[in-house]
Amino acid sequence: MEQRVRLSVDLFMQGFGCCQSVVAAFADLYGMNRDTALRIGAGFGGGIGRLRMVCGAVSGIVTLVGMQCGSTDGDDREGKAHCYKVVQDLLESFRHKNGSLICADLLAQEGCNAKTDTHVPDERNAHYYSTRPCARKVEDAARIFAEFLMHHNVFTQQ
Repeated sequence: MEQRVRLSVDLFMQGFGCCQSVVAAFADLYGMNRDTALRIGAGFGGGIGRLRMVCGAVSGIVTLVGMQCGSTDGDDREGKAHCYKVVQDLLESFRHKNGSLICADLLAQEGCNAKTDTHVPDERNAHYYSTRPCARKVEDAARIFAEFLMHHNVFTQQ
């Protein structure tokens, strides 16, 4: 699973968004190809469409939990409850480690400008990567999800 954590960070450093990076690193476990995973995660960039709301890495965890244990029966209250519990537990781990689930808060903690007066993403360059906490948040999210899988003996061979 450590390879998947490293892959998530590598994808982020290649220019993909936080959610894209987390989801794509695990997508094959769910029969999803990389392009589909990247498309699914694309709108979550910048804290959902660059609105600085829920961190994209956090959205990646939620997406993967849905793939792992999401209910496919609208009347399955027990299944929904289980999925929601897993989401809450994993997001609490992320919040405990990082102090927030909100993109703007996570950026502000690092002294980054969280202003979102445009839909245009920031240019990815050395300055961007050196001043943003995002790669660490991607790593944290991927590790939290990987540990969940390992703890539950899911995909232990991957």
